[in-house]
Amino acid sequence: MASKVLMPSLNLNNVTFPGDNKTQSHSFGQVSFPNKTGVSSSRQSVITRSCAVAVKPAALMATSTAKPATSYTLSHLWREVQGSNNWENLLEPLDPLLRNEIIRYGEFVAACYKAFNLDSSSKRYLNCKYGKKNMLKEVGMENSGYEVSKYIYATPDVNIPIQNGATCGRWIGYVAVSSDEAVKRIGRRDLLITFRGTVTNHEWVANFMSSLTPARLDPHNPRPQVKVESGFLSLYTSEEADSKFGLESCRQQLLSEVSRLLNKYKGEELSITLAGHSMGSALALLLAYDIAELGLNRTDTNHQDQIPITVFSFGGPRVGNSSFKQRCEELGVKVLRIANVNDPITKLPGVFFNENLRVLGGRYELPWSCSCYAHVGVELALDFFNVQNPSCVHDLETYISLLRWPKRSVHSKIDENDGVDLWNRARGFLLNAQNFYTCLPWIGAAIDIVNMVQSQNLS
Repeated sequence: MASKVLMPSLNLNNVTFPGDNKTQSHSFGQVSFPNKTGVSSSRQSVITRSCAVAVKPAALMATSTAKPATSYTLSHLWREVQGSNNWENLLEPLDPLLRNEIIRYGEFVAACYKAFNLDSSSKRYLNCKYGKKNMLKEVGMENSGYEVSKYIYATPDVNIPIQNGATCGRWIGYVAVSSDEAVKRIGRRDLLITFRGTVTNHEWVANFMSSLTPARLDPHNPRPQVKVESGFLSLYTSEEADSKFGLESCRQQLLSEVSRLLNKYKGEELSITLAGHSMGSALALLLAYDIAELGLNRTDTNHQDQIPITVFSFGGPRVGNSSFKQRCEELGVKVLRIANVNDPITKLPGVFFNENLRVLGGRYELPWSCSCYAHVGVELALDFFNVQNPSCVHDLETYISLLRWPKRSVHSKIDENDGVDLWNRARGFLLNAQNFYTCLPWIGAAIDIVNMVQSQNLS
C-alpha cells in the first residue's frame, strides 16, 4: 500500500489549492545487441501540501521550524542523496541536501527548455541555440561545475497528417560530466543525462500512443513480460530512415556516449544521474533501465559492484507495467518522482488501470494487474494549483520554485514565458487534429486537460 505523509502546511498568497522491423547490430562496451525501430516494491510517497488555510501564527511557527544546520556535506552523503536507501529519513522532513540536489538537477533540465530553438525562421530550428561548449553559460549555468559532452536527438516514428515535412531528429537533451573541481565538492564523478519534455506535434502524438509493448532491450534475455508505453519506446529507439546517413536512434546515441564516458573515467568513483521533465522523465527512466539491464554500470566480472543509477523525475507519467517496475527495482535503479498531485500528466497513462488496482483492501492483485501501468520509485508529492494560471500544475519552473521557496507565493515566481504551456499545447494539438483519424487513447487526456483549465477559468 502506498503510504503518504503530510508535511507542514504553508499559506501561499495568491495561490489556491484543492484538498520495418529491421535489425541492426550495435556494440556498446562489452555488450552487443539488436536495435529495433518502428516498435509499435511498494511506492512510498511524501506530500508537501501548500494549502491556503488559516493557520495561527504560533502554530505556523511550530510546524515550519527549519531543520537545524548540520555539519555533513554532499561529498560524504552523496550515495544516500542519490537514493541508496530509497531516501529513507530524507523526505519527511525534506532534507536540505536532498532539496538542493533536486533543485540543482531540475535546473539542468530547465536548461533544455531555455536552449531549445522554437523559432521556425532560424537555421537552428528544433535544435539547440548554442554550441556544446557555451550552452550552460548561455543559459546562466556557467558555474554549474559540469561540461556538456554530447547533444542528444530523438526521432518520433509516427506519421502526422497535420504537420508538413518529414519526421526528423529534434534536440531533446544533453549529456554532461562534472568537472574535476566539482568532483571534490560532490564526492564523485557524475555522469548526467537530461531530457526536456514534450514540445513538438510529433512528440505529442508519440505521447498519445498509450499501448503497452515488450521493451526487449536485452538481446540475451528479451523478458517479454516487461512492457513499456509504445510511444515512449518509439521516441527512444527510432532512427531516421530517409537516408543511409540518417540520425542514429536516441538509444544508440546515449548508450555509445555513456559507454565512452564510463571507459574514460574507469577507476574513479562514479554515479549516473538522469533527470527529465514530463516526456523527458519517461526517456530518463527507459535509459536508466536499459543501462542497468545491459549491465553497463557493473564494474567487476562478478557483477557485484555497480555504479549507482538515479533518476530525478519531474512531473513524469507512468512508463511501463508492474513487471517493468519490478525489474527496475531488481536492477537497483533508484527513482525519485517529484510530482504535483494536481498534475494530470502524472496520472497518465493508466488513469484507471494502474498500480492501485487491487482487491480486498489492497492485499491481492487482480489477474490482469500485469497489464496495468505502474509508477516506479519513491514519490515526493507536491500540492499546488493556481486558478489564475492553471497550466502551472505541470510547469517545471513552478516545481522548482515551490522547492526553492516553499513559504512564498508560487504565482509571484512564475514567468509565463518559461517552460511549456501545457494547456495551449493540448488545445493546439486538438484544433489541428480534426481530420486525424486514429485510435489514440491519450487524446482523451488532452481533452481532459483543456476541460479542466476551462472549468477553472469559469469558476
